[in-house]
Amino acid sequence: MTTDVNLRELVLEVLLAVTRDHAYSHLVIREMLEKYQYLSKQERSFLKRVCEGTLEQMIWIDYVINQFSSVKVNKIKPIIRCILRSSVYELQFMDAIPASATCNEAVKLAQKRGFRNLKGFVNGVLRGISRNLDEISLPDRVQEPVRYLSVKYSMPEWILQLWQTYPLEQVEEILQAFLMEAPTAVRVNPLKTTKEELRQELMAEHIKVREDEEIPGALYLEGYDFLRKIPSFREGKFYVQDTSSMQVAICAEPKPGDYILDVCAAPGGKSIHLAELLWEAENREAKNEKAEKQDFVHSSACGMVEARDLTAQKVSLIQENIDRCGLSNICAVQADARILDEEKVGKADIVIADLPCSGLGVLGRKADIKYRVTFEECCKLRDLQRQILHTVQQYVKPQGILLYSTCTINPLENEENVSWFLREHADFHLELQRQIWPGKGKNDGFFLAKMRKG
Repeated sequence: MTTDVNLRELVLEVLLAVTRDHAYSHLVIREMLEKYQYLSKQERSFLKRVCEGTLEQMIWIDYVINQFSSVKVNKIKPIIRCILRSSVYELQFMDAIPASATCNEAVKLAQKRGFRNLKGFVNGVLRGISRNLDEISLPDRVQEPVRYLSVKYSMPEWILQLWQTYPLEQVEEILQAFLMEAPTAVRVNPLKTTKEELRQELMAEHIKVREDEEIPGALYLEGYDFLRKIPSFREGKFYVQDTSSMQVAICAEPKPGDYILDVCAAPGGKSIHLAELLWEAENREAKNEKAEKQDFVHSSACGMVEARDLTAQKVSLIQENIDRCGLSNICAVQADARILDEEKVGKADIVIADLPCSGLGVLGRKADIKYRVTFEECCKLRDLQRQILHTVQQYVKPQGILLYSTCTINPLENEENVSWFLREHADFHLELQRQIWPGKGKNDGFFLAKMRKG
């Protein structure tokens, strides 16, 4: 490390913000990386990896610490606890760093933060772990399958109980997928470039680019340092969006002239994707009409996407992304999805209800969710989802589409909500229901249900 900045102290600040102050990990890490843009790519990579990895592996890490510490993890002072956790992550998962260096730096950091009296404790725990890492055994897979999976993959037991209707092998595949490093999925903006042009531009910037085999316009990026440093991102030539989330707009199948209402749209990815598909559909129609009628000036079908969300801050974020992408067939509006907008009743060809959820499908990218959410909160979210669905279904035209989606893996919020909705609203029928499982190194977990009115 070549800088005067103490990277392990930055890691400590991130871990304290998330575990003690209940901040969101992806926001804290992003803010830290933006603040320290001048760090080298190697240093920034170290910072990001240790922060994310420690949070991702925290249950396993605590299991290890408890075997070598005279004080259980939940009784250790927060600063010392975070130092131990990140150090154990280094010991287990970062072979390039000597164990002696990890232990020494942890002791120095404990002293620097005012815990000189605990330096012996920190040193003793970490030295004991470093000497015995290979001998640490997991709970018995046969006798205690839930505890075994919980420790091995750092997943709270209550979530595993929630998934007990799935085969054990499938659950383990989900857990493995969450722990795999995934590339950044992006969607090409057809208004500004083509997939091939963008691919060539990114490769010229020494970014690794791979195409998705199934989704047109989807690419996977690896090997870049900082997203906002990429010129093509700043120019709106692509939008960062998980490929599972892209399925919403694809399944909605917008047609020329459609009015589309996205009721919980921030940060705007699905709305923008729909606007792009709508633009492409209308362009195709315009070309066809022009071929048939030489004096054609403009397509008669001009659709619109209305992207709504609850707060001014979220609407501002949607608008920022709309402006960057250069779209004119989409608007951002502040509105509460729980409250009926009488003017919109029966007006929408497509209503997108991508609703607040527990987020259990995105644990590979936002590991702290699994420590933050509870079963009781899942039940409250289910009730909120039903309240919103009951309200927004009124905006759908006869023969129109209601597309319900979440980024979670939870029957309470997914399949059970769809069954409830169809019982309550007999004028809708189910056209498609799909639980997308996390793909190893590829996509998040996601759920969607396409329901047609009439």
